[in-house]
Amino acid sequence: MAQSHDKPGRRSVTIMDVAHHAGVSKSTVSLVLRNSPLIAPATTARVRQSAAALGYVYNRQAADLRRNSSNMIGIVINDLGNPFFAEMLVGMERRLVDSGFISLMAHTDERLDIQERVLTSMHEYHAQGVILCPAFGTPAALLERTRLSGIPLVIVVREPESGSYDFVGADHQRGTFEATRHLIEQGHRRIVFLGRVGGGPVYDLRRAGYARAMQEGNLRVDPAWFINISLGREGGREGIRQALAMNPSPTAAVCYNDVVAFGAMSELGEHGLAVGRDFAITGFDGVAAAAHTNPPLTTADVGPGSLGSFGADALLERLSHPDAPPIRRLIEPKLVVRQSSGSPAQTAKD
Repeated sequence: MAQSHDKPGRRSVTIMDVAHHAGVSKSTVSLVLRNSPLIAPATTARVRQSAAALGYVYNRQAADLRRNSSNMIGIVINDLGNPFFAEMLVGMERRLVDSGFISLMAHTDERLDIQERVLTSMHEYHAQGVILCPAFGTPAALLERTRLSGIPLVIVVREPESGSYDFVGADHQRGTFEATRHLIEQGHRRIVFLGRVGGGPVYDLRRAGYARAMQEGNLRVDPAWFINISLGREGGREGIRQALAMNPSPTAAVCYNDVVAFGAMSELGEHGLAVGRDFAITGFDGVAAAAHTNPPLTTADVGPGSLGSFGADALLERLSHPDAPPIRRLIEPKLVVRQSSGSPAQTAKD
């Protein structure tokens, strides 16, 4: 169905008019208007020039209803308050736009009820696919129901403990292992881990990486060094308050993510302690702001934007090859060493 900006009383321009003007078939015009890569660039340009000359406007909603589908991709994010997810979203959107899709983003704020309603809406509006970072505690039944609905589903960051899904994430255990080993090499022996106990597989893997590095360094881990906090700046502040209350107090902290590390660094400042001199901090994620804290933050960088692009690529691959085996891609974190993780002895020498 076409819409036209012509004056009242004039016949609306149709897809057949565009086809006749461009000297191509109706189906060719339809493919061009749907951004199909099957049409040669020269033909695409000619069709679009004809459409513009005639004042034709593509009614995408009507076309979607006819096809019972759309060019919309649903992106469901659990925590936009964390810059990691915002940067990941940008990477996803860029790749999807370049491929002719538009994205509809929904923020669940870790609420399972919102997540379920959003996924249902994506199905009702005939989304071509969904990229999901599950909220904490997402039931396996919901993921399976979404997959069986026929909408391609790619899960990012938080891999389900069961089921077979397309997944793009990071090697969480490797990242915290490298960060902890770095602190040990700096001379730290009492190192706490700040994270959300019961936070699912991601927490378990990051904690395991920390524990493995401590074990390989022949260091005893006091159970109290696993400090249970919320995964935000205030959680980082609370974690440092608990750490400093220990006797003897730790000298370093491996933080679950960069946002927790930001809070931890702020709290250390409130206590008159210099990060990187009196107490060492590492993060995880590699958000852009980590390079601009005072001092700059050492972090296990997974490249949030790149992870988002890979998630979009996985969905595009699934759309092109619906029957292909499940996709699973893990990004290897790169430890970016900055001033926040220095040792007191080193700082004194500088």
